[in-house]
Amino acid sequence: MSFSQKVLNWYKEHKRELPWRSTRDPYKIWLSEIILQQTRVVQGTPYYFKFIEAFPTVQDLAAAPEEKVLKLWQGLGYYSRARNLHATAKMVVKDFGGEFPNSYEGLKQLKGVGDYTASAIASICFDIPEPVVDGNVYRVLSRYFGVELPINSTKGTKYFKELAREVMDTKNIRDYNQGIMEFGAIQCAPKKPYCLLCPLNDGCAALNENRVKSLPVKLGKTKLKHRYFNYLVLVDANQNTLIEQRKGKGIWQNLYQFPLVETGSIADHDTMVKELQQKPYGKNLESLVLFNEEPIVHKLSHQHLHTQFWILKPSEKIKDGISWDQIGSFAVPVLIADFIRTFKI
Repeated sequence: MSFSQKVLNWYKEHKRELPWRSTRDPYKIWLSEIILQQTRVVQGTPYYFKFIEAFPTVQDLAAAPEEKVLKLWQGLGYYSRARNLHATAKMVVKDFGGEFPNSYEGLKQLKGVGDYTASAIASICFDIPEPVVDGNVYRVLSRYFGVELPINSTKGTKYFKELAREVMDTKNIRDYNQGIMEFGAIQCAPKKPYCLLCPLNDGCAALNENRVKSLPVKLGKTKLKHRYFNYLVLVDANQNTLIEQRKGKGIWQNLYQFPLVETGSIADHDTMVKELQQKPYGKNLESLVLFNEEPIVHKLSHQHLHTQFWILKPSEKIKDGISWDQIGSFAVPVLIADFIRTFKI
């Protein structure tokens, strides 16, 4: 029995019943794929339902304000995915008459749609024999065939794509692509693969050569950066506060936050008093209190944010302030959303 047939047989028996598996609608498949990038299925599924309910069609998503899209995305992280999602929906409506392209090449023209996503939509929706290669597929192929090329190198990426094409099942590409991804997620898992009961164990190079733990190979990660965030939570006598929208190309673009002071290390009370002397709202304060004694360490892919929330009580009313009761309607990073839930005025 061939490699692909074993994968298909396994998938038929073990596949999870996921909401996007019962459709060929490219909008829903595309939506699920974007949500599940860098997100586990159990976390992403509720977001899929939220987006389908709020935006049943690509036209609905394209017409929505960006702030609503970002608010629904809140908690998933990697917010560039949400902005690309919105931009792509607009592109589909404007440039493609509201219909997703029905070819691999056409799908790759869409913003935020690379090789993997184009391959997934093309094969699942249109039965186009294009192999998918995601983290799960890299793991299955590298272990089974004993490939030591780094999966995040240019040479490795090209090699695995070619290998995936050689072993795929062209007649049932829809189930095969979903099957090999599912196989990598459940059977050939990263840390505790079920090798003893694996249908591929007789021909698996990694298992036979005791290299399961060392494959796949990945080049060293980017050096981790540490940053020190101090959020200034102003609350006046009318329970109004001050928020601002993040601009530029950094993290959390277009999300809202409390005024931010970034320091070179963890700040103490005296440091913040000096910093606030440079701010228009820092000159007439009744009190300045640190909310969290220990900094909250918010871990992103290439940086750790050591975060403190400072509660400021101004002696005057805040000009153009926002009522604290309205804070929950703004799209904010999950770090700030967690603070808002715990802080009581």
